[in-house]
Amino acid sequence: MAFATPLSPTPDTARSGERYTDNPMAMGVLTTIFFMWGFLTCLNDILIPHLKSIFQLSYAEVMLVQFTFFGAYFLMAMPAGRLVAALGYKKGIVAGLAIAGLGAIGFWPAAGLHLYPAFLGALFVLATGITVLQVAANPYVALLGPERTSSSRLTLAQALNSLGTTLAPRFGSLLILSSVVLAPAELAKLAPAQQLVYQTQQAQAVQGPYIGLAVVLFLLAVFVWLFRLPALTEATDKGDHARHSFAEVLRHPHVLFGVLGIFFYVGAEVSIGSFMVNYLSMPDIGHMSEQQAANYVSWYWGGAMIGRFIGSALMAKFSPRRLLALFGLINALLVLTTMLSTGSVAMYSIIAIGLFNSIMFPTIFALGIERLGPMTSKASSLLIMAIVGGAIVPYVQGVLADHIGLQHAFFLPLLCYLYIVFYGISGSRIRSTPASDLSGNKQA
Repeated sequence: MAFATPLSPTPDTARSGERYTDNPMAMGVLTTIFFMWGFLTCLNDILIPHLKSIFQLSYAEVMLVQFTFFGAYFLMAMPAGRLVAALGYKKGIVAGLAIAGLGAIGFWPAAGLHLYPAFLGALFVLATGITVLQVAANPYVALLGPERTSSSRLTLAQALNSLGTTLAPRFGSLLILSSVVLAPAELAKLAPAQQLVYQTQQAQAVQGPYIGLAVVLFLLAVFVWLFRLPALTEATDKGDHARHSFAEVLRHPHVLFGVLGIFFYVGAEVSIGSFMVNYLSMPDIGHMSEQQAANYVSWYWGGAMIGRFIGSALMAKFSPRRLLALFGLINALLVLTTMLSTGSVAMYSIIAIGLFNSIMFPTIFALGIERLGPMTSKASSLLIMAIVGGAIVPYVQGVLADHIGLQHAFFLPLLCYLYIVFYGISGSRIRSTPASDLSGNKQA
């Protein structure tokens, strides 16, 4: 059974007229959860250069962090959907927070064992919890009010998610990257016993922050359990839903192209964020320490937060398809600029990409499930699974960076943004395959 992310209102919410949300308190609780998973996700951008230094990893090896984290979305999306279907939205959110908390606790033994695979295992559990939260919280926010404002509520929640991604790099730079990291040549001068002590101290630098996050996650789980969230259910017809296969859903071109759009967008966004600390610390780009570079990563994610507020207003006046294509084109040009330049131009052009990333995920998602009626939940499942792009694209770019250099390897995100331009211009258009959409409305 696939999980659902419907944008259809319940009968009660459909009668709510012009109200933005039927339950402001519940909306406030949910935005806090969006903040937390954004914070946890972006903390990987700080974890990557730290683990690369202490374990002496190549770019491809350290990108296993994102491969493991976002791979969990692909592997655990369906089990998470079944879990949420069995527990309901509220208990599903509680379960997601608890699982993420267990993953955060896993950093304690991973650091004690000083094993890179143990860190990856803890990250997988943490990402599994976030996957459950994605499955439960996204549709719940969509159902917290009238259908007309569902996209706006999701954009607001995503803005709070971006606030978490903005603050995480600063938090990580202070608590994780603040210790001195020795260069390989300096480390080689130490005696074997001293090297082991040094590496153990560096690995343990992540214990405190992640244990603190585990405590926060468990407290949030208790709070949500005690809070009286309204009981909401899907509006799609269960019988019709069961009759449609994934293959049938993918016969709608705007769904198939939308799945690829989410794959390439998340891949580009995560890849750029993952390499940014190492990229900005290069002598011919930013010529700064990794701790200083981490602060600029906050600008990248902060731009996405600001852009979501601006984009929400722009989409009320302009076509979402045209805005998506325009923002994709701007980002392609920014990536090309950073590849062909050095110094401040290269540095600020890559940071500016965050601003134009802003509307892409919610817009591609909304266009990908447009006019699908009872097929909406299965299309949503496919779109969430496509987040696996955040696992594959960074890893491939890591392999390229090891062979042709980090700056030249950015041609991969460039190709991703060019695909998004295509999706906005053509791929998102609803073709005339079915005579009418599944919700009963005739297609334009």
